[in-house]
Amino acid sequence: MQMKDFDFLSDSTEQTTTRFVTFVTPKLHRFDLAILTTNRFYGKKLVTDMQTGRSGILGPDDLEEEGVLENTFRINEEQASELAQFLVLVLGAVQFTD
Repeated sequence: MQMKDFDFLSDSTEQTTTRFVTFVTPKLHRFDLAILTTNRFYGKKLVTDMQTGRSGILGPDDLEEEGVLENTFRINEEQASELAQFLVLVLGAVQFTD
């Protein structure tokens, strides 16, 4: 195949910021995350669990929705609660962009 054979819907490059963080929660759950900040996703951030490769585009509003973290990262309710306590500190407010 050649590039001309693909029907691109979008193709762009931008500078991003990635924060890599590893931490253990009070109940001894370990998280290894990559948190990518970009101009896409309406101000939300791309959060990747580096242990499993599972990712989600998350903002503070998603942390208030029941089951979002559990389903995104396939973790139990206790782990999700502790992860949410960390993410609320780093996700920040959603900034709407064009």
